[in-house]
Amino acid sequence: MRIPRLARPSRRSTLLAVAATLGLSATAVALPAVAGAASHHPIRPTIVLEHGAFADAASWDGVVKRLQRAGYRVVSAANPLRGPATDAAYLRSVVDHIDGPVVLVGHSYGGTVISQAAAGLEGKVKALVYIAAFLPETGESSLGLTNKFPGSTLGQAIESVNYTLPDGGRGADVYIKPEKFRGQFAADVPADKAGLMAAGQRPIAAAALEEKSTKAAWKTIPSWSLVTTEDLNIPVAAQRYMSARAGARTTTVDASHAVTVSRPEVVTRVVEQAARTVR
Repeated sequence: MRIPRLARPSRRSTLLAVAATLGLSATAVALPAVAGAASHHPIRPTIVLEHGAFADAASWDGVVKRLQRAGYRVVSAANPLRGPATDAAYLRSVVDHIDGPVVLVGHSYGGTVISQAAAGLEGKVKALVYIAAFLPETGESSLGLTNKFPGSTLGQAIESVNYTLPDGGRGADVYIKPEKFRGQFAADVPADKAGLMAAGQRPIAAAALEEKSTKAAWKTIPSWSLVTTEDLNIPVAAQRYMSARAGARTTTVDASHAVTVSRPEVVTRVVEQAARTVR
């Protein structure tokens, strides 16, 4: 008679039997991983948000709330708005103090800043997201790109305030006139909210808009872009031109320049598209 061959007990079943003998639960025993059971999940990067001119970090509040709810760590950085080189150096110092991968998101002039700040940080900054933003090439300025295509009415809405520093240095800051702020910057934002934004707007140094970029990180880091078709600050044609040139994955929305406030759900969706590619 042929005796059937007994199956050799697995290491896992042996460990479970020993655990039962000792009166231990299975969870008290460190069991070996089962081959093929492990899965590769995307890493949750830190999302760093950089605001632009005539706004502040609070302009990201609706986006921050949604990203945090989705489980992301978010840093809404303060932008000095003094010039691409200065502002990029400051943003880079913020990124340097973050552990793990980062997704940089820039609104408006903030796009110029993240393009310069991320250069050389390809190992850490995994994606760039441009929200109604500039994607300048080396040697281009924000003002030059604005004027490259028709459609911006910003020049008629701003006023300049001159200042003198204690060391004798002189300069000029640019604001949007409060009475023109909503129509120019935030036409699809409720009037009371737009009034608060106008009162709390951060001025940008006039020289910052003319300072030429020295780096273009979108050449080496994957990029995403949200184009706003009702934008009176950066012409939609300019946004499309820059996005196409960079090879950015582009989404279009009918919104004003203040899209981070008026359409935070759309902005969040684009940011998450970029974040989900980080592994």
